[in-house]
Amino acid sequence: MLRGRWIGMLLLCLVVAGVFAWLGQWQLGRAIDSNPPPPDITENVKPIDQVVRPGQYLDAPLVGQRTEVRGSWVRGDFLLVASRFNDGAEGYWVTGQLRIAGTAEPTSIAIAVGWAPDEAAAKAAAQRLEKTADGSVVSITGRLISEEGADSPPQDQPRRMDRMSPAALLGFWHDTDELDVYRPYLAAQKPLGGLDAISSPAPVQQSPINWLNIFYAVEWAVFAGFAFYLWYRLAKDAWEREVEEFEERHGIDGPSAATDPS
Repeated sequence: MLRGRWIGMLLLCLVVAGVFAWLGQWQLGRAIDSNPPPPDITENVKPIDQVVRPGQYLDAPLVGQRTEVRGSWVRGDFLLVASRFNDGAEGYWVTGQLRIAGTAEPTSIAIAVGWAPDEAAAKAAAQRLEKTADGSVVSITGRLISEEGADSPPQDQPRRMDRMSPAALLGFWHDTDELDVYRPYLAAQKPLGGLDAISSPAPVQQSPINWLNIFYAVEWAVFAGFAFYLWYRLAKDAWEREVEEFEERHGIDGPSAATDPS
């Protein structure tokens, strides 16, 4: 076991184990958030331009952030989204395109205005909201929520939407030439048009410990230990073969002496 090749392999194992140990330490450092966001940080109302930019995805810690936007409703763009649950009851959302005020380029965000228990009530609310789309600037406060992704509507109902997707809504909106659109949508805190308020509680605070990363760190430690075990097993097997060959050459019977012939 003191042969040069085994010493060289031991040094190689030390290097490999050192790399594994560094990777384990790196994973462990990522497993614990040393600077977690303060509790209830999402409850502080912020202007939307301090939270996310048009076209950007909403970072996970900012999902549910209470945000304020100012703009004007675009006429003809109050649309319905089906399969919306409010405290366990299924119904409809009425959504609208809000053109943000004071931006250099035309920019819009999808607003979930409120909830209705059935399609008839939702359509009636949308008609009432259309009358308010007179170009006046309004202020809307609500929670920013990541888009759900577009879904193909039934062939017999090409305008039906079951997911809250600004990308899908954009296909029905008016006046969209060179329009910048926010990827997340805003669930309004106060409903309009006689609708019910959308149930949108504060997001649950995430644990600062990422257990998956801790598991990976333990895995790297196991790999480092296995590198040493592999070296020991290979060296021991080689030594035992040399002992057997030595005994055969010299006609020695019985158990081998517990000494290294090298």
